[in-house]
Amino acid sequence: MDWNGRKVFVTGGAGFLGSNLCHALSARGARVTALDGFLFGGGANPANLEGAGVELVRADIREIDLRPLCEGAEVIFNLAAQTSHMGGQRDPLADIAVNAVAQVRLIQAAREAAPAAIVVHASTRQFYGRPERLPVDESHPVNPPDANGVSKFAGEQYWMIEHRTAGRPVVSLRLTNCYGPRLRIRDARQTFLGIWMRCALEGKPFEVWGGEQLRDLTYVDDVTEAFLAAAEPACHGHIYNIGGPPPASLLEIAGLIGRIVPGAQFVTREFPADRATIDIGSYHADDRAFRQATGWAPQVGLEEGIRRSLDWYRSRLPQYL
Repeated sequence: MDWNGRKVFVTGGAGFLGSNLCHALSARGARVTALDGFLFGGGANPANLEGAGVELVRADIREIDLRPLCEGAEVIFNLAAQTSHMGGQRDPLADIAVNAVAQVRLIQAAREAAPAAIVVHASTRQFYGRPERLPVDESHPVNPPDANGVSKFAGEQYWMIEHRTAGRPVVSLRLTNCYGPRLRIRDARQTFLGIWMRCALEGKPFEVWGGEQLRDLTYVDDVTEAFLAAAEPACHGHIYNIGGPPPASLLEIAGLIGRIVPGAQFVTREFPADRATIDIGSYHADDRAFRQATGWAPQVGLEEGIRRSLDWYRSRLPQYL
């Protein structure tokens, strides 16, 4: 798709994935409006959009009139979400308000103001729950292990209903653990790798819970390219898993950090009781359907991606703590 001059609306645009997408779209000549509520505990950071050249609207998706923001948009990238699993467990009503109710608000606004807009929705592998088989393809049963998985699945399904009943071109990408520049690293609310990288850069030991679980982490540049590719007509109406390079265990990932950051140390421990009940064990995606539809494939290997991420944060650490 030629993005030059296209009007694009990005929800969650100051967050980790949204801001990286905004930078990429702006570099391709798109006219980008980003919405973000900078909710407490989320991934939004004012530093994320520095130099992006996009219009930022600071407002809560649960409250603002979304119609003016949707007006004339050709593509809507919908990344606004509450992503913390423990946050969803502690406050499921707030979780539903963002991940489900606000999705219906956006659908209604887009019907009025951007009836032909393509929608690419950011979803998650979390609601597959503990895998029955590996790798996990899109036909795997849905069995959410926590409240956040339930609300995210509901939000995705509202969008797919919009495709089936209103004919809107909608694509949903079920993402695995994503990492890279602009990730929230002050704590583990977005992903375990964020706090691991922070501790390594600060010279503090980090904790590995369990250790044998497999993960297929996806570097943010590859995720961004997947979002852009998903807007193409061949993808409309489909749900796709997005994976990454070959999976690695948590202990292998921790070992990579130790090789990249001399002196970095970690300790292993059992899962805390409140986390153990929602842990999904090993996961890696079967994303052949998306690769075949688009030609996309991850370009950044795990060690290179972690190295790039750590290098990026070294000079910017105070802005992300």
